[in-house]
Amino acid sequence: MESVPCIDKIIRDFWASAPGNNLGLHTGEKAWAEPQVAVARGDDPLFLRHKEMIGTFLWTPAEAYALAFPHLPAPGGAQLRVISYVLPQTPQTRADQRAEKTMPAERWARSRFHGEEFNGALRLYLAEALTRAGYPSVAPERLPAFGCRISQRFGLASNWSERHAAFVAGHGTFGLSDALITRWGQAARLGSVVSRIELPVTKRVYGEDYHAWCLWYAKGTCGLCARRCPAGAITTRDGHNKQACFRYIRDTTAPYAATTYGTGATPCGLCQVGVPCETRVPEGLPQGPP
Repeated sequence: MESVPCIDKIIRDFWASAPGNNLGLHTGEKAWAEPQVAVARGDDPLFLRHKEMIGTFLWTPAEAYALAFPHLPAPGGAQLRVISYVLPQTPQTRADQRAEKTMPAERWARSRFHGEEFNGALRLYLAEALTRAGYPSVAPERLPAFGCRISQRFGLASNWSERHAAFVAGHGTFGLSDALITRWGQAARLGSVVSRIELPVTKRVYGEDYHAWCLWYAKGTCGLCARRCPAGAITTRDGHNKQACFRYIRDTTAPYAATTYGTGATPCGLCQVGVPCETRVPEGLPQGPP
C-alpha cells in the first residue's frame, strides 16, 4: 500500500487538467471555480440521525461501502472517511445568473449539465485513484442503486444526500431554500466519496446547528432567496416547497434550457444568487477559523 495520498491534490489536479471541466462554450472556460475539500468520520452519529430523519432508504457510509465491496470484510464506520468537496460556481456564471429573473442563464444551465457531468467523473476518478492506491473507495451517487425515494417527512429524497454529507463534514449549513450555505457560498455543487482510509477529520465549527449560517433562521432577517424564486416555492413561513420547485423546473426551466441552450438536466438555481450567502457565509454570523 502506498503512503496516504493527498486528497486535495488528487481533486485539484483533476479539476485543473480534465477536459470535461468546461461549459461547452467556445471560450473553453471551466465549469467550476477551484474545489474545496472536507472530511467526516464514517461513524459520525449524524449519519444515523439523518437516516432516522429522512428514511430507512438513506445509506450510511458503511452501507454505501458494503454495496460497492460486498466481497470485502465489512469495516466499522470508524474505519471509513467521507470525503466531501464543494465546486463553487465561477464569477461569470454567477454574474449572468444574477441578472436573470425567471429562467436560468446559459452558463448556469451549462454548469448544471456539462458541469455535473464533470462532477460525476470527478467522483469516480477520486474513488478509483484511492482504490488503486490500496484504499477501497466508492462514490455513493455513482452506485447503480442510487436513486430517488419518498421520505414521509421531506417528500422526494435520494438514498445518498450530498448536502447532508457536506453538512456532517463541516462544509456548511442549510438555508431557507434548502441549499447548503458553505464558506464559498451556496452557488455551488457538491460531491463525495466514502473511503476506507485514515484521514484527519474537518472540525464542524457550527456543531449540529443545521441553520447556523442562514440569516433568516439565525436572525429572522433576509429572506431574499424567497423573493428570487419565480415559482413562489420558498417562503419565510414554510421554507422550501419541494413539489412547487420541482414542478417549475420540470414544466418551465428544463424545457426552456433544452430548447434555448441545447442542454439536458434540470437547471434553475435563481435563489442561489443575488443573496448575501451567494459566495460566503453572511456577515455577522459566527463561522470559526477558516
